[in-house]
Amino acid sequence: MNDKCFFDTNIAVYLYSQDEPDKQSIAKDLFKNNQPIISTQVLSEFANVLRRKFQRECTDIIAAITQVTAIVSQVVTITYDNIISALDLADKYQYSFYDSLIIAVALAENCTILYSEDLQHGQVIESTLTIKNPFLVDGDKK
Repeated sequence: MNDKCFFDTNIAVYLYSQDEPDKQSIAKDLFKNNQPIISTQVLSEFANVLRRKFQRECTDIIAAITQVTAIVSQVVTITYDNIISALDLADKYQYSFYDSLIIAVALAENCTILYSEDLQHGQVIESTLTIKNPFLVDGDKK
């Protein structure tokens, strides 16, 4: 693929979710067929979900983070500029601050696709970034 892709936290989480094998399979394919970019925010949220929702031990979470960071092309550190941009985007698009921070980093990294289950599928942000929900089938969630 030629598109630079940013992955929201939920894409990584489905790699470790045993409850939804269809979504897990899709997430695995996305990681395999792309060179995704994620941020330190995504890693933090990922660790939090594994700990709170899946009751994973910290050593298991460290192993999961190590696995995820090994298969992404880049982990971006959140900057002051990202935070300011996120606030502007939150105001403009009415997303939460943390969703806007994901979008801000994707834009700063010149990504053209943001894979996320939580944001508006098909929405184009700043004329360059398209949000795609990879779990939709014919417009419906799996």
